[in-house]
Amino acid sequence: MTDHPSTHHRPAAGFVGDVIPFEVDGTAWLYYLLDERPDAPPLERTTGMPWGAVTTTDFVSFEDRGVVLPSGGPGASDHDCYTGSVVRDDDGTLHLFSTGHNPHVTVETDRGRKDVQVVCHATSDGDPATWTKHPEWDLPALPGYAPEDWRDPFVFRPSADRPWQMLLATRRTGEPYRRSGLVARLESDDLVTWRDAAPLWAPHRFIAHECPDVFRWGDWWYLVYSEFSDAFCTRYRVATSPDGPWVAPADDTVDGRAFYAAKTVALGDDRFFVGWIATKEGKRDAGAWQWAGTMATLQAHQRSDGSLRFDLPERLQRAYADEVDVTGSFTPVGDAAVTVGDDARTRYAAWVGPRLPTEALVSIDVDLATDTRALGVLLRTSDDTEEGYALRLEPDRGRLVLDRWPRGSTGGEQWQVLGDVPHAVELERPVSLDPGPHRIVVHLDGDLCVAVVDGSVALSTRLYDRPSGRLALFAQDGAFSLRRATVATR
Repeated sequence: MTDHPSTHHRPAAGFVGDVIPFEVDGTAWLYYLLDERPDAPPLERTTGMPWGAVTTTDFVSFEDRGVVLPSGGPGASDHDCYTGSVVRDDDGTLHLFSTGHNPHVTVETDRGRKDVQVVCHATSDGDPATWTKHPEWDLPALPGYAPEDWRDPFVFRPSADRPWQMLLATRRTGEPYRRSGLVARLESDDLVTWRDAAPLWAPHRFIAHECPDVFRWGDWWYLVYSEFSDAFCTRYRVATSPDGPWVAPADDTVDGRAFYAAKTVALGDDRFFVGWIATKEGKRDAGAWQWAGTMATLQAHQRSDGSLRFDLPERLQRAYADEVDVTGSFTPVGDAAVTVGDDARTRYAAWVGPRLPTEALVSIDVDLATDTRALGVLLRTSDDTEEGYALRLEPDRGRLVLDRWPRGSTGGEQWQVLGDVPHAVELERPVSLDPGPHRIVVHLDGDLCVAVVDGSVALSTRLYDRPSGRLALFAQDGAFSLRRATVATR
């Protein structure tokens, strides 16, 4: 396999935080929060967080544009430049809205002294990489909103005859903290002076609904936000009007715990959700999730009822053109039947296949038998399949989970094996698994893994502890037949 730059962007000097996509002449400008993870505490840093940018037309290759919105420095309201949006006005001027934060600027709240957040504004005469800041247009929190949670401005215009709208992830003051988060809405006629309007989304649950994004696709409007909650995931809502009411589809999540803060961009008729796959402390599977990581993209496809399915970008899948059919290369482990999937009912069986490249697109097509409890794909597994990662499909529970073995232990005794945790709970996705044909596609890119079932349900994660190993298949209390298996590289 020829070495290529990763299909997931990460800057050489840091990590990708929230992504702010903007289309310019058929090219996606992907602004992002450049997290350099400095060792110094916030109050001792002379330089805060800037915006970096890359451009792409295919989500396979990226051109690094460097830092495009630098930190304002320790005396500025935008010492840290956090999430926002970019729009073009009727005269062609570009307007960049960002969240300004300075750890030296605080305010007394009902929860103690907190850092203030403000909306900052910059303009450009058309060059998406060159901006003039306008600190005189700073917009602090309006009365009734929490000044420490006043962020992620998303500016759009529902139609030419309506005012500009700004959505903000904020909280109402004087309400129970855990249920005070909402997506506020402001209006403006000139993009400079803003007035309060009715909130766009106020579900009275959870602390914050971050990185709001609204777009129209055909007859449907979509509200996207990332929920700072027990789930910590990106969700979406559907409506027939930009004012709602916003309805939750049956599966209202974009991905799992590891894929966060996704915002969207359209290139032609295609819509992409761009976020980041989080890193883990110590680059270990058992490490805690961290803020920021590596840029990742899913392509949305619209169903007739307005709901969305999520898949790997079509151009990315086509880039893995060097395909090898490995259907006939699986051999039984132990006393499993020679034919893959057969005679697996009421017990466990596994079949081990070829070693996996570090970067590859793996496609598995199976026919699922009735009343099967579990089946799936083992990634980077040992020759005997005792150690590795498992993408487990559970038809009776209607879900896809990521598991790994060994999970760890608290000591040397058998009862101290961490077997009481059935899988990585945060890495679970609902999926319909009726008997019949199903396809599992897995994109491996170093320690990144994105799995998609039936071109509809995505699960992203990190695979740190085992950088290499074999591909294998397994069934538990059931059966399946293998129709085709391929491993493709580029």
